[in-house]
Amino acid sequence: MTFCDISLTTDPIPAYYAPGALVSTASNQVKIHLQNPLADCGLIQRAARLIDAMGILQVKFVGNWYIEQQWAFAQSFASAKKPTQIEWLSNADKVELQNRFDAMQFTRAIINATPEALSPVLLAEQSIAWLSSIAPHAISSRLVVGEELHQQGWHGIYQVGRGSSRPPVLAEIDFNPSGDSSLPVAACLVGKGITFDSGGYSLKSSEGMLHMKCDMGGAATVIGGLGLAIMRGLSKRVKVFLCCAENLVSGHAFKLGDVITYKNGTSVEIVNTDAEGRLVLADGLIAASETSAPLIIDAATLTGAAQVALGNEYNALFALDKTLLQRALAWSEQEKELAWSLPLEKWHREKCPSNFADTANSRVQKGGGAGGASNAAGFLSRFVNEDGTGWLHIDLAAAYHSNGSNQMPAGASAQGFRTIARALTDC
Repeated sequence: MTFCDISLTTDPIPAYYAPGALVSTASNQVKIHLQNPLADCGLIQRAARLIDAMGILQVKFVGNWYIEQQWAFAQSFASAKKPTQIEWLSNADKVELQNRFDAMQFTRAIINATPEALSPVLLAEQSIAWLSSIAPHAISSRLVVGEELHQQGWHGIYQVGRGSSRPPVLAEIDFNPSGDSSLPVAACLVGKGITFDSGGYSLKSSEGMLHMKCDMGGAATVIGGLGLAIMRGLSKRVKVFLCCAENLVSGHAFKLGDVITYKNGTSVEIVNTDAEGRLVLADGLIAASETSAPLIIDAATLTGAAQVALGNEYNALFALDKTLLQRALAWSEQEKELAWSLPLEKWHREKCPSNFADTANSRVQKGGGAGGASNAAGFLSRFVNEDGTGWLHIDLAAAYHSNGSNQMPAGASAQGFRTIARALTDC
């Protein structure tokens, strides 16, 4: 197998290339021409997309590359349509880069999987299998499936998923490297795992529904983050709750006007069946809170409003715990993953009023109305402790790109998994 050598150079591009060209080729070598060797990694990402378009499948880094330069190239070179092999520089960064790449590729592959190929149960099983391949003696799990959800009081996941012939599931995954069942849980992760979102009776348009295989991006991202943390040497006990369902239309699907009453006593009127992510996450947050973990992070492709506010380059962070919010921003900065905080206060809980329940699951307005991402976060805050201490919500606006750009391929980005890994090792 022949690998193409990729190097960085400050030499000017040969005159016979078009003005502004970034790459030049000679035999089995490709050079990326930068005026400044410490240039913005965005230029390296653009070069990676150009090299991908050449049909090159295997690359080998040669010369001088910093770790984030190699990583920037790898993120943009790897795409959903082709197998990719990368040979890192043989230095102290190699193991970390390979661990990141493995976690990213798992996360992307799960998000990019077709809805037919990935049912709620399969999402849970494949997540458990991947983590078990990394830490075979430290992973245990429990699945609550289908009617068992209703019987055990996990009504959000049950109601959202009951319209599908493929049952919903709440997956509890316990990473406990000590093997001591009495060891306190240091952190919990909660992931939205909607393997396909039609919108239910609040039916999406074809354009809006086309890419809804990505609506389990939260589940994939928290698993990728935990996997990377384990590969980095995580020694703390962490539990994951994956809230998995298909949101489909059928004679058995949940309906507008239904009221769901959760284990913590909160009643919710359904005014939009397409605001289903927060309904399943509520169960996961209740389950996580029952562990008394001092840190709870949920991740979800939750609202279009976050994407309207931030585009699809930044993930949105929300927390009532402002000290934790600052730590989260620092984690994302340390991991070079773009994130920005959006407003969340206790009064956001009251932004979705109902005449028939404690709250509605949205507002009866397109996109949930003004402040939709904050209102969704306010809804979720009802299902953790009163002050939201130790709870962080990540709205994954940057998790998936419907179309490629000159810097990123189409499909899953996996952005956010490094931030979660950093949070687990830092908590």
